[in-house]
Amino acid sequence: MDDASDRLIEAGTPAFRRATLALFAAGFSTFAVLYGVQPLLPVFADNFSVSPAESSLALSLPCATLAIALLVVSPLSEVFGRKPVMTASLFASALLTIAAVLMPDWHGFLALRALTGLAASGLPAVAMAYLSEEMHGRAIGLSMGLLIGGNALGGMVGRLLAGIIADHASWRWGLGTIGVLALFAAVAFQFGLPASQRFQAHRMRWREVPGTFTHHFSDAGLPWLFVTPFLLMGGFVCVYNYIGFRLLDPPYSLSQTAIGLIFVVYLAGTASSALTGHVASLLGRRKVLWLAILLGLAGIALTLAENLILIILGIVVVTVSFFGAHSVASSWVGRRASRDRAQASAIYLCLYYLGSSLLGTAGGWFFLHYGWGGVAGFFASLYVAALLVALRLTRLPPLPLS
Repeated sequence: MDDASDRLIEAGTPAFRRATLALFAAGFSTFAVLYGVQPLLPVFADNFSVSPAESSLALSLPCATLAIALLVVSPLSEVFGRKPVMTASLFASALLTIAAVLMPDWHGFLALRALTGLAASGLPAVAMAYLSEEMHGRAIGLSMGLLIGGNALGGMVGRLLAGIIADHASWRWGLGTIGVLALFAAVAFQFGLPASQRFQAHRMRWREVPGTFTHHFSDAGLPWLFVTPFLLMGGFVCVYNYIGFRLLDPPYSLSQTAIGLIFVVYLAGTASSALTGHVASLLGRRKVLWLAILLGLAGIALTLAENLILIILGIVVVTVSFFGAHSVASSWVGRRASRDRAQASAIYLCLYYLGSSLLGTAGGWFFLHYGWGGVAGFFASLYVAALLVALRLTRLPPLPLS
């Protein structure tokens, strides 16, 4: 019988390519389904006669249900296996997205969006746990970066398609197209992902479940890593939630298609997540994380300009910063958690999506009362707090490649 280390997936092997392509497709699907509504928030505000903050519930509600469900779904993957849980998640979220476009009223639409977040919860933390278990230490940074790159590309394509199709047909056709693409991604994932080799299923005693989460808070670094995505994602999603409202109004008066095209900058996030994850694996995560966050503060400053080119450049810099920092922090969680990795990933992603939900909606209050300057100031306060956390992490006792 082979040693367990012989079954770890090395970078450059056929198994590595199959796993990363399948998880890239899964990340693509999940982020397209969740964030494809983002450029449509002004459309929702107009069509359903709701405020910008209320329209953001189309994104905030599924992020909130996803965040809470992660804490339940991750232990379930310890019982039923990583791949079955992820596969069911992808099919359910795709079908619910298709169903949502058929809902005629705002509250019914929001209910289906909330259920979509619930269904999507089976992918993010379980995918991180799969990579932490199956990938060799030399490959995990790159593989995690590629997973997050799929997230970035899915977010970009989802937003782009929704914006363009809404401009020429309707938002329902736009979101429905995303649902169909997500269904194809689920099929590709089912047939592409290698079965787990190092996962061992075990019976879950639910009274013991809280302990599988709480012991992570005794680690010197994990609590700091857990708070990082709450701050980073909260600021990042505010930029994309409310930039459309700013650019639809004079002096820019951009079309929905033009605003959708701005989301092409997500390609920068795809590249930066994989590159930053690989660099962090080589140089150490503690040396890279704080620099990525600092870059975000420079980017938000650029968006305060009146010149459209500088605004778009600022969005690019913010995007590169966020996905680079997220790639580093998420792979660091997998390295520091020596057991119950799915639960550690669930805590990280729970706070990630709560940041998107709670802080993303809070940003609407700043936009309503203080305009874009208020959103930028809110973003800066969150990223300064994240920078202080990252600097605290530099003082941790080192782990290998950390």
